Amino acid sequence: MKKLSLFIFIISFATQAQSLRNYSNEFLNIGVDAAAFGMGKAVTATSNDVNAIYWNPAGLTKIKDQQASLMHAEYFQGIAKYDFIAYAKPITNTSTLGISLIRFSVDDILNTTQLIDSNGNIDYNRISLFNASDMALHIGFAKQFLMKNFDFGVNAKIIHRRIGDFAQSWGFGLDAGFQYQTDTYKFGLMLRDITTTFNAWSIDSDAFASIANAVPGQNQEEPESIELTKPKIQFGVSRMFEFGHDYKLTTAIDLNMRFLKTNDIIASDFVSIDPAIGFQFAYDDMVYLRGGVNNFQQHLNFDNSKSLSVQPNFGVGFKYNGIQIDYALSNIGGASGTLYSNVFSVKVDFGAFR
Repeated sequence: MKKLSLFIFIISFATQAQSLRNYSNEFLNIGVDAAAFGMGKAVTATSNDVNAIYWNPAGLTKIKDQQASLMHAEYFQGIAKYDFIAYAKPITNTSTLGISLIRFSVDDILNTTQLIDSNGNIDYNRISLFNASDMALHIGFAKQFLMKNFDFGVNAKIIHRRIGDFAQSWGFGLDAGFQYQTDTYKFGLMLRDITTTFNAWSIDSDAFASIANAVPGQNQEEPESIELTKPKIQFGVSRMFEFGHDYKLTTAIDLNMRFLKTNDIIASDFVSIDPAIGFQFAYDDMVYLRGGVNNFQQHLNFDNSKSLSVQPNFGVGFKYNGIQIDYALSNIGGASGTLYSNVFSVKVDFGAFR
């Protein structure tokens, strides 16, 4: 633990000289798992399976045997593809190790930078295609900490981003999470990008030079090569109600905090808070109905009045013999409007096959 603390301090000190970005690596804020999307992503306190490697790595300690998870979703009505795969395995009675991969990509983007030739003529044969992709590898470790109902987890994430042949970057960061459970309530705390996650960009100088003078006075200098991501905090509380032996209702609320002023319902120059509220109704731990609301945003209208918008979410799930299939209808990017996506995920608990 002392070595980890020293490492975090060194990384944080080394990045102080760089400017922090308000929005960086935003693909890592989308989320994973259709079950979580169905609950409005209010799962910081309740996440207790292989998908906890993303939501709160402390929840990995609840896994009793090996688990794997897959998710696929399409973004902007199919323009972008979003995929997630994860695997976790207990290594002792009180600790678990997990690994996951997130990929967000847009394929076949038109490159029109050479559309006009040196004589000022439009030549459609000069159009080419390129892909843009963001990937993140998470390696998570969780362990019961100090007492039976208190769990701690940490993620190390390696990030690779590519924009065709124009630019690419490598990055690294750490997340840490905690969960505590009483007889009535569950509490969760997730600290994202605690080391101010950084990306080091490499720009193709030849490709940049070819567009440097496309618009007079613009694109004259290459962009900054170092990109730093500000820390974020998520705090969650959950309570479960039982009705007889077969029916369970789980309710949850999360507070998602960013250290900048946004359009969130609670916003200041120091911190902005976006609540998320969700529920899951389960029958016999086999059939699930989920719902939730999140993305509470204040909008400034043309008449200078303000209005509030929220994002509803819906989901269902079915589990049988260690295989769980979940579906959610959710606006996974949080954009305003009706850009809802159909999200599917599958979770396999290998303990059911032993």
